[in-house]
Amino acid sequence: MKQLANQFVASIFWVSKHHQLRKLSPNDQIKQENKTDADSEPPQPSDGIVDAESSSQKTSLLTPFAVDPLPENVFKAGQNELAEDLVVTEQKIELLISMLPGLENSERDQEQMIRQLEEELKISEEERKEALKEKEAVLERLESVIRNIRRP
Repeated sequence: MKQLANQFVASIFWVSKHHQLRKLSPNDQIKQENKTDADSEPPQPSDGIVDAESSSQKTSLLTPFAVDPLPENVFKAGQNELAEDLVVTEQKIELLISMLPGLENSERDQEQMIRQLEEELKISEEERKEALKEKEAVLERLESVIRNIRRP
């Protein structure tokens, strides 16, 4: 489940990062972000401490990440690949869930099945003990036969 959640987040991030910029209404405007050298450099620490009040740090925390649009065909192919990966992961989880024991049985049915298996185990254990006793008896007879054989 964690892997599926991580894939969802990564997919949303990828789509958000690489989508084409479009207007939703006629009044919308698309902002063009111009990166300056000051914006691309991380804030420099002063005396080993980063100044939390520096304007460049404030803007980097408040400004959303830049959109890097991909060509339509590359974007669609990426979306299809992400969707297929999500479906495959979901199917793997469904398969694992379906393989769990007792999903179609109630708790009472499962308890009854456990009792029945315990009884079968007791019977099998008794049969094993009887087989061991029989083996010991056969070994004793075999040893007595071997001792009674005369050597020429």
